[in-house]
Amino acid sequence: MTRLARGLSVLCGVTLTVSLLVATPAAAHPAGCADGSVPLTVEEERLDRPVPGGTASVPAEILDRSGFGALVRAFTLGLCAVPDARTAGSYAEATGRLLFESAVARAQRSLTLGAALPADDDRPLYWARLALTRALRQWTPSFSHSADERAAWEKRLEYSSRGLTSSAFRPLPGVRKLMISGFDPFQLDAEIRRGNPSGAVALALDGRILTTLDGTRVQVQAVVFPVRYPDFDGGMVEDAFRAALARRPDQVTTISQGRPGAFDLEAFNGRRRSAAAPDNLNLWGGGLAHAPVVFPNVGPGPEFLPSTLPMEEMSQAGGLFPVRINTTVREIPAGSTIPVVRADGPTDGSVAVEGGGGGYLSNESAYRVTRLLTETPSAPPGGHLHTPVLSFDTANSAAVTDAVFEANRAAIVAQSTAILLAGLAGPLVP
Repeated sequence: MTRLARGLSVLCGVTLTVSLLVATPAAAHPAGCADGSVPLTVEEERLDRPVPGGTASVPAEILDRSGFGALVRAFTLGLCAVPDARTAGSYAEATGRLLFESAVARAQRSLTLGAALPADDDRPLYWARLALTRALRQWTPSFSHSADERAAWEKRLEYSSRGLTSSAFRPLPGVRKLMISGFDPFQLDAEIRRGNPSGAVALALDGRILTTLDGTRVQVQAVVFPVRYPDFDGGMVEDAFRAALARRPDQVTTISQGRPGAFDLEAFNGRRRSAAAPDNLNLWGGGLAHAPVVFPNVGPGPEFLPSTLPMEEMSQAGGLFPVRINTTVREIPAGSTIPVVRADGPTDGSVAVEGGGGGYLSNESAYRVTRLLTETPSAPPGGHLHTPVLSFDTANSAAVTDAVFEANRAAIVAQSTAILLAGLAGPLVP
C-alpha cells in the first residue's frame, strides 16, 4: 500500500469515527467542549503570533494556505463527541498519523494550487500539530479521566504525528534501508516564519524507494523530532531509533539545520549540553561552555563518539552548496578547566563541551543514536548531517514565503538526498 493510500485509509477511519460519535448520545452535551482558560504551552501560544508590526497570525495563514486548517477544525469538532478515554487515545493517534501521512503525501505529490504554499514546505506539519495539541489540551471531556490518561493521549498524538508509529520498513529483497530524522522549526521568537530544511528532507523522503547513481535501490523511513529538551529527556530519540535498529537498517543519519551556505558531516558527537540557547519551550538545557552537563537518561558511553558514516563518499555529492567533513570539537582537556576548540577532534581524557554539531539538540540527537549503535550487533553506519540555513529573501520582512526561500529549500532537499544516497551506493554485502 502506498503512503497516500495509507493516509487516505486513516482519513476514512477518522471520518467514520467522528460520524459514529456524533450519532451517539455523548454528542448531546452543551455546545462547545473546550475551556479556553486552560494554560497553553509556550509553543502553542505562538499559534496566534503575527510578524512584528502585523496583525494577522502567521501560523494561521500557513495552515489555511496548506489546507491543514481543515484537519484541525475536524479534529476539534470530533473531540466534542468522543465518549470515553479509550476512544480518545485512538482518535488522537489516528489524527496524528493522518497529519503526518498527509504531510508526506503532500510533499511527495508536489501539488501547489492557487495561493497554496509549495508542497515541500515543512511548516504546515509543525503548526498543525500544535493546533491539534492545543485543542486536545483545552478539551473538556464529558467523562471522567485521570491526568495520566490525558498525558497518554497527548503522547500518542505527538508520536504518531512525527512518524514514530509508522516507520517500519517494507520487506523488499535486495533493497537497502535508510533511517533518517529531521527537526521542527525553531528560534521562532526571533522569526515566526521560520522553517527547518531537515524536516522538509524527512517529508520528501519518508517511505520512498530511491536509486543511487550506481543503481542501488534504497528504502527510506523518517521521523521528525521536536526542538524540546523534555522530549529528549523522556527518550523520544531512543524510542524512534531503537525500534529502527531492530529492523536492521543499512544506514542511520540524523539531520538538522546548521550554518549558512554549507553542509557539514559531523565527525564527532559530544555527550554533553552546553548551548546558551533555549528550546522551543524557552527552556535551557542546563549546561554552559565552562560547565557542560551530561544529557539526562542517556546510557553509558564516552565523552565523544565518532561518526561511522562513509563521509568521504558522501562529501562528494554535488549541488548548490559545498559539503565539508567537520572534525572540529570543543573540549575541556584532561587536567584543565578551560574549554578549547580543536580542529582535529578530541584528545584523550577530555570532557565534551561541543561535538561537531555544537552543544544543542542537533548534536544530542546524533550522540544518542550513535551511542545506541555501540550496543547493536553488526551495527550499521551512523552519524549526523547539518544542512545549510534556510533563509528568506532579504527584501521580504512580512510574507510567509518568497521565491528565494522556496528555491533554497528545494536545493537543500535535493542535495541532502544526493548526500544520503552517496553513502549507500556499492555492492550489497550479505
